[in-house]
This record gives sequence, structure tokens and C-alpha cells, in this order.
Amino acid sequence: MELSRLSLAHAADLLRKRSLSSVELTRFFLTRIEQKNPELNAYITVDEEGALAAAQAADARLARGDGTPLTGLPLAVKDLFCTHGLRTTCASKMLHTFCPPYESTVTRRLKEAGAVLLGKTNMDEFAMGSSNETSFFGPARNPWNPARTPGGSSGGSAVAVAAGLCLAAIGTDTGGSIRQPAAMTGITGLKPTYGRISRFGMIAFASSLDQAGPMTRSVADAALLLQSMAGHDPLDSTSIDAVVPSYAEALTAHVQGLRIGIPAEYFAEGLTDAVRDAVERAITTFRALGAQCIPLSLPSTPYAIPTYYVIAPAEASSNLARYDGVRFGYRCENPKDLQDMYARSRAEGFGAEVKRRIMLGTYVLSSGYYDAYYRKAQKVRRLIADDFQTALAQVDLLLTPTTPETAFLIGEKNNDPVRMYLSDIFTINVNLAGLPAISLPCGFDANSLPIGLQLIGRPLQESTLLTAGQAFQQATDWHLRSPV
Repeated sequence: MELSRLSLAHAADLLRKRSLSSVELTRFFLTRIEQKNPELNAYITVDEEGALAAAQAADARLARGDGTPLTGLPLAVKDLFCTHGLRTTCASKMLHTFCPPYESTVTRRLKEAGAVLLGKTNMDEFAMGSSNETSFFGPARNPWNPARTPGGSSGGSAVAVAAGLCLAAIGTDTGGSIRQPAAMTGITGLKPTYGRISRFGMIAFASSLDQAGPMTRSVADAALLLQSMAGHDPLDSTSIDAVVPSYAEALTAHVQGLRIGIPAEYFAEGLTDAVRDAVERAITTFRALGAQCIPLSLPSTPYAIPTYYVIAPAEASSNLARYDGVRFGYRCENPKDLQDMYARSRAEGFGAEVKRRIMLGTYVLSSGYYDAYYRKAQKVRRLIADDFQTALAQVDLLLTPTTPETAFLIGEKNNDPVRMYLSDIFTINVNLAGLPAISLPCGFDANSLPIGLQLIGRPLQESTLLTAGQAFQQATDWHLRSPV
């Protein structure tokens, strides 16, 4: 039995039957992290002491017979969720020594469910990036080929799952940061509806776009994690107060008669032949399962990149203004005066990509430019959301590629920010519209690199995505493959 490839349900069953203890499973992953992390750089912080203590508590809880489906399961979390008493860096020099005095709602709920948190995973600095190369702690590396990026910004979480350094992980998605690295590492990544999961204790990049979600080996595992994470939180003013359905029930449904829209704009110039072929084969699979695949159009799609890179940097500029060297975070040495402390602390504490986005955001919010850029971008955002609303009134969900290409080489796009930004061209619109979406493995290219397909659903209809995703994974074995 290969412990590193266990599903969450199988691992939970072994723990309940006492065939395996949480301490044994946790020690296995801690040893594996020690062996593999120096090469892959998936983790920034490993909490060995805390993980083993949580595992012991989980074993005691299971012995009493009062565990949950997550009790004793070793997970990893992206290093932007505040964890009380455990360093939270956001992969930035600005916060490289920050130890939060409170717990995020996501990690609190996971801990209350009995999950074991192994540590905090690598990411692009403040979640700003598409390759995990902007991290102050160095890039995470794709386990399918360590010379290549795992995608970003949740690259460390993707690597940890794909390489078997945890059973599952939590990421965040602002413009594709769960789905894009999931596609590039051959795992399943779910971005829920905006507001479905609390953002309290999540260090903010762009507050109207950020959303947490599960990164797993299968749709079934994603459903299990989502069940524990979803739900209203009074500590988050954007949290949706709606009933959380049983996502396990969605896994038993079928796709016979399901209407799947195929947007023409997502199969245009820029898509590699390998990705196009794999996604078209996936469409054939869905047809064979009884789904109807219907061509349609999302005409505002070409405006996604410029709209996102006005709105997201504007919100980042506002959110990151608090990092000034005064109350917490990095402070420069021997400042001459207050102005010097502000300027040098921010210049030395932030990396190049973060500073680029802060400057861009400050510019589009400045007097004389606000109407020309920020206000106009918000109007286009409304048009993009209207496109989705019109399309999803005709079909149950949409099917697209997740990324235009497979994992690229580390360093390949560092000198061309626009080319890097285009890595998220198929995922950004979903965040602008606040919709749920999931990325599933659907094939490999000639270099044996994973390819992902994306399913996009109506607001709060994660169950439909899980139904379709489960049916696809029962009919294929792409999600069962693992890097050597």
C-alpha cells in the first residue's frame, strides 16, 4: 500500500479501522517531506511538533469513536492563511518572521474537524504570480519535471499534493491560482463561488477576487474538503449566508442529459495543439457519458486580462498599504526619519512583482485616472459577468481548457510580465464573475506534462461541477497517474 497516494476517504477508513494510526501516517509524510522538499521546495514551514501533537489528539479522538471524516488526515495549507502561533510569511521578506496572534476561519475549521496540518506551502509572494517564482524563499518545482514551474500562485500546495507530500492541500484563487497550478501538476483544483468559503484570516491580495479552495488528487477528495470548509462566517462580511448542501450526494449523480457549453473564445489563437486535442477528447468523453455539448460564445472574453490587471492591482495597492514597517512586518535598519523608514521598508520588503502591481494599482486609482481606468474596468467586469449569466441560462456548466499550454521552464517568462500574465487567460474571467470552477487532469503532452480541463458552473452550484468531474474521473484514469 502506497501511503503517499491514499485518497482522503481510504485514509480515513484505515484510521477508523485502526489499521493505521494518524501518528504513523503523519510521521510518514514528515519523513517524505524531509527527503523530497530540498529538491521541490513545496513547503516554507514544516510544523513537525504541532503535526505530531495533532495526530496524537486525532488518534485519541478516533479511539473514542467521535471523529469526523477528516480526523487524523495530514494536510498542507498555503502560507497566506493565518495560523495562531505558527509563522505565516505570504512568501515575502515583508512577513518572513510574522507569527499571527489569531487563526483563520479555514484552518480553524480544519483543525476542529481533526485534520493534521503538516505545514505551510510555498507560493508566489502575496499570491502575485503565475509560476511560484516570485517567492522570497525560491521557486517550487514541478514534480513531473523539476526544471519546470508548477504554476502559481498556489504552486507549493500543488507540488505537495502531486508529489505525495500530503494527502491534500488548501490553496487560494484570485485569477486562477488554484486551477492553473492544478492543471500544470496533474491534480484536481476547485475554486468555489466567491463568498462560499470564509476569507477571514486569509492575507488579502485582491479582496473582491480572492477565494480559498481544495487542491486534491480527485473530485471525491475535493468534495470532502469543501464540506468542512464551506459555510457562512460572521467574521467575513463577504461570506454568503446560504445552506451548504451534501457534496457527497453530488458524487453519486450522473451526467445523462447534462448541458455543457463549449465557448468558442477559449479555443482560439494561443492554445497549443496538445492542450486542444486533450480537451477535445474530454468533450468526446462527456458526450459518451450522455451529456450534451453545445457551442456558444462569451464575447467579452478578450477583455479579461486588461480588466483583471486594473482591478486586482488597485485592490492590492490598497490592501498592501498597511505594510509600512510600523506595527508588524519587515522594518529597514537605521532609518534616518519616518519617511525614510516607510520608503526603505517597503522597497526592501517587497519583491519586484509585488512592487510592480502596487505601482500599477496606485496609478489607476490616482486622481485623473480613476475614471479612465478603474471605473471603466468595473463596467467591463459587469459585461463579463453578464456574458456568463446569459450562457449559464442556456447550459448547466461550461467546459474550457484550464491553461493555454503545459508547464513552462523556470525562468522562461521572467523578463516578459505580459506573457506571464497570459498564463491565466482562461481562468481570470471566472474570478471577475465570482463563479465556481474546477480543473481536472485530462491528458499529457509529448513531454509527459499534465494537461487540465476547466468546468465552470453557476453561482453556488459546486455540486454540478462535482457531479460532472466525478463522472469524468470514473471514466478516465488521468487523475490516478503520478510523477516518477
